[in-house]
This record gives sequence, C-alpha cells and structure tokens, in this order.
Amino acid sequence: MKVYLLRHGETAYNADFRYQGQRDVPLSPAGESALRRADFAPKTVFVSNLRRTHQTARRLFPGAKQIVVPALAEMDLGAFEGRSYRDMEDDADYRAWVDGGCVGKCPGGESRAEFSERVCAAFAALVDERCADGAPPLVIVAHGGVQMAVMERFALPPEEYFSWKAPCGGGYVLAWEAALWKGEKKLRLLRRVQYTKDAMEC
Repeated sequence: MKVYLLRHGETAYNADFRYQGQRDVPLSPAGESALRRADFAPKTVFVSNLRRTHQTARRLFPGAKQIVVPALAEMDLGAFEGRSYRDMEDDADYRAWVDGGCVGKCPGGESRAEFSERVCAAFAALVDERCADGAPPLVIVAHGGVQMAVMERFALPPEEYFSWKAPCGGGYVLAWEAALWKGEKKLRLLRRVQYTKDAMEC
C-alpha cells in the first residue's frame, strides 16, 4: 500500500510568513492557481477540517470523495496565530517558545507533544483502516505541521521533526509493508512529490 501525505497549497498567511495554526485561512488565488492535477485519481482523499485542505484536494483530485478527519488539523498555536515572527520579536512568550525549541505549550494552544500525539494517533488509525479495507492508496491532504509530526514518528529513514516540512502543494509517498508496520509501526519513504505547475515532475 502507498501512503501519500500532502501539504495544502499556499495561503496569504504563508506568503506573509504568518502563523496559521487552526485559523480557517483559505488558499490565496495565486496558491490555488499554482496547483495542478495529480497524476493519479484516488476514489477517496482524507482532509482536515480546515478549508485550505479541502480546496487543495479538489484541485489535485477532482471528483474524489473527501473525508474530514478533524484530528488532522494543524497545531493549535494559540496567541501566535495570525502573527509573523517579525511581529513577535519582542514578545516574551514567543521568545521563550522559540528558545525552547518550539516544543512547549503555546499560550492558549497546544504543545508539540500534544499535537504530535493527536495527529499520529489519527494517522495510524487511518493506515490500519485502509489495510483492513484491502490496502487501497491512503491519500491525505493536511498541513506542514502534520507532515512533520507523522514523518518524524513513522518514516524510515528517520529524520528530526523540522527536516520534514515540504513546500506548499508538496509532500511524501511512503510504502506500507506488513512486517515493518506490525513490528515497528514504521513506513518506508519512497519519494517526495510536488503538485504545483512550476514543478518539472511529480
């Protein structure tokens, strides 16, 4: 079974380097037009409850049924959402969070550990569900943070959290192997993909 873990297209917040978190920010017109149809057509795509993932899935996989999984939402960044790092250079809470490696609890939001547990539990459940259904491709359109959490936990070869952030419209294809998943709860990285018009190939 192949697992596609993709990031949504660009939003105005991405372009402005603002933290989005769980704000329901849509794709920007430029971000939406930059996406291109994928080279395969799954029957089902799993998305978060934030519309930027729905819009991206519609562009990449027109006609696919979208199934919303709220637990695949981006990290709740609390008081940092809607602001850029430039806006918060003198914010003591933000500086403490960054200086601590961005692992602590955001004011009014989640810690990285809380976020990763939420996302990885939902992801593992989807993998098990697809395997039980005969192992059709598992296609997920979610967020940069979701990719980082999932890939850090499950991907081989292993890399640390921040190594796994793909560009907007990009992501990873992983292979499910029965023995590896059942024994170690790991998936093997096959390749990176990019579903934007400026990418030479996907």
